[in-house]
Amino acid sequence: MDTDDVLALVGRLFVAIIFLASAFGKITNFDGTLLFMESHGMPFAPVLCVGAILVESLGAVAIILGYKTRWGAAGLAAFLVAATWIFHTAPDQRIQLLKNLAILGGLFSLIAQGPGGISLEGGGKS
Repeated sequence: MDTDDVLALVGRLFVAIIFLASAFGKITNFDGTLLFMESHGMPFAPVLCVGAILVESLGAVAIILGYKTRWGAAGLAAFLVAATWIFHTAPDQRIQLLKNLAILGGLFSLIAQGPGGISLEGGGKS
């Protein structure tokens, strides 16, 4: 087992866990999430909330398993850009904005480098 592959696996887990936790939070506090989304002017909040749960869950699972990693990371990156633009551009959201930019950097690395050898894809640059 190559050290780089172990680090890639740990990195995938760390990037993915925030999306799983966020999806779980939306599921367990669905009504509160809808109120938050509506307070930011989101139309069709129930549909968009379910969509967010699906994107976050499926993208995170793809990254964790190392299967269709680049697709999962790209989907999460697109979601993250939209969520950041809508919810985290106010001056009091600077840390959230910077956190999301850091996560976006990790997603871009996954898109560029692939999942590493410890994955269902079984390699870095596939």
